[in-house]
Amino acid sequence: MQATLDHTMMRVHDLAESMEWYTEYLDYEEKGRWEADTFTNVFLGPEDVHEEGALLELTYNHDDREYTMGDAWGHIAVRVEDVYDAYEELMDAGVEDYRDPDSCGGSYAFVKDPDGHEVEIVERDHGAKWSLDHTMIRVEDADEALGFWTRKFEYEHTGRWESDSFANYFMKPEGAAEEAMSMELTYNYDGRTYELGDAWGHVAVRCTDLQETWEQLLERGAEDYRDPESCDNRYAFTKDQDSHEIEIVTR
Repeated sequence: MQATLDHTMMRVHDLAESMEWYTEYLDYEEKGRWEADTFTNVFLGPEDVHEEGALLELTYNHDDREYTMGDAWGHIAVRVEDVYDAYEELMDAGVEDYRDPDSCGGSYAFVKDPDGHEVEIVERDHGAKWSLDHTMIRVEDADEALGFWTRKFEYEHTGRWESDSFANYFMKPEGAAEEAMSMELTYNYDGRTYELGDAWGHVAVRCTDLQETWEQLLERGAEDYRDPESCDNRYAFTKDQDSHEIEIVTR
């Protein structure tokens, strides 16, 4: 199964403000747009994003609704060569100071976009500057979550970090390019539960044949949430064990 991560979707309250933030501070450019009667989707990414790289999808609903952040979604992460230089660059440009590299042990840092979505800055020796490195979601059962991505989408471990109170597991499709985005599954050992909220939308995986991929997912026990026919055969949706939505698309 081809299931490279295609994009991460987040909902925003002010599309112009959000686009200005990502284009001014992260040098993103508009890669695509879909205007509907009630909402607008805009796809953003670096100019030289890799062919297997993921994009950021901003969704703006025209009714000016407000959103709740929840805690089942964590953050997106973007790549830089030097986290200190990148954080200083953002501070000099006027981004609000949130979690600087020193407060994070010197290996990463965090800022927030206008809607409060957390953006991690991580050091990588591959991929375009500011390109999406991973999307972090929180899971309530690590074994079940790892099994979901392994069995349903044929993902494999590309990294893990075990600490005293939590574990992070990074997952990608077998054979994916280094520049492809990965899923970071965060499992806290204290047995807490999470609220999804609605400020986050979904992650999307891309395939070559929508119907064939959908049938494979159902054979492997994936939830039949929104099938291709209900989405005009343009895309489909399933959910993981914690109800994070996963879109299946063709590009």
